[in-house]
Amino acid sequence: MPFQDILYEKRDGIATITINRPKVLNAFRAETIEEMLEAMRDAEDDDEIGVVVLGGAGDRAFCSGGDNSSRDGGYGGRGLVGLPIEELHTAIRDCRKPVIAKVQGYAIGGGNVLATVCDLTIASEKAVFGQVGPRVGSVDPGWGTAFLARHVGDKRAREIWFLCRRYTAAEAFQMGLANKVVPADQLDAEVEAWCREILALSPTAIAIAKRSFNADSENIRGIGALGFEALALYYNTGEAKEGTQAFLEKRRPDFRAKRKR
Repeated sequence: MPFQDILYEKRDGIATITINRPKVLNAFRAETIEEMLEAMRDAEDDDEIGVVVLGGAGDRAFCSGGDNSSRDGGYGGRGLVGLPIEELHTAIRDCRKPVIAKVQGYAIGGGNVLATVCDLTIASEKAVFGQVGPRVGSVDPGWGTAFLARHVGDKRAREIWFLCRRYTAAEAFQMGLANKVVPADQLDAEVEAWCREILALSPTAIAIAKRSFNADSENIRGIGALGFEALALYYNTGEAKEGTQAFLEKRRPDFRAKRKR
């Protein structure tokens, strides 16, 4: 399958999807999400695949979220906001195989949400986690908020979104955002080891367990669907556009001046 924005490899039962846009810290655009969806569908349909690894190219970033240079009231693709990101979140959750986020650098904004949605997260000591949406006129109204609170607790989840701070890998591990943190030069080997352990187990039992875990939080899918309806409207406001423009112009946004009451 020819891809432009991702690398896709299948080897010895492991499917690896790598966002290949290191020049923009692996920020995703509409094309990126479409390609990731295609790869996820292929991995799901391949009976030889038992685990999926999601990563980012280069050593600086796992994923820095949506590419603001492609956003002007939307991202130009399909879906409510021109970016079918909610479909990708669904594909990760609905995949019967465990999906592991391999985080070697920045997992910021939508990248932090991807790591949250994945079943497991293994991080390098150099990894950095956090949210940036309210700084650039954006937000994740589903898995990135309500589901995040299930990982780190309600108070800490609100802190992450309301302050937009960055957190070290050690802090992410302490709060429940990561399952394991290892030195940078050991990350690939650690992910490989976890994959091998999973592949030695019953795939049907794991699929049933994943469905069971998901059932407990499935109501968040409805919350997210409602939230994305609101997000589509928000992206067309002066306030949201100010966030994008300020980011591109590398200046501090003046959200309140653009807010219409």
